[in-house]
Amino acid sequence: MAEHILRRELKNRGVDHHVRITSAGIAPYARDGALVSLDTRMALREVGIDLGDEATSTDLKRHPELLEECDLIIAMTEQQARELVERFPASRARPVFTLRSFAREAGDIEDPYEKGDVVFAECREEINRLIPTIIERLFEE
Repeated sequence: MAEHILRRELKNRGVDHHVRITSAGIAPYARDGALVSLDTRMALREVGIDLGDEATSTDLKRHPELLEECDLIIAMTEQQARELVERFPASRARPVFTLRSFAREAGDIEDPYEKGDVVFAECREEINRLIPTIIERLFEE
């Protein structure tokens, strides 16, 4: 959800051509090419972001080269940030933050997977709240 909300907000501000965003899962259940969950698609559709029924996910385990191509890594939780550094050597050469820490806050954005539409909506709203600060920080000089 964070990828698509951030993309929309960058586009709304006319700065989307300055930033390339890629999202990839690291959870044990992450599967390359798997359809994005219905809960995710519905949560995003409620705020006007339609991924379509054919949207698929990327598994970082299958595409570690994505880490070599990035300037910044943002994870949702501290655990994910630690796993990235431990499991993927390329991530050690880049700044790694959680979404909240990049927004200069503490805490995690917990994975709403299999927790229902209410939890997905709460997660989406928390991400939505943080995105303006994220964008400001991306363009700080």
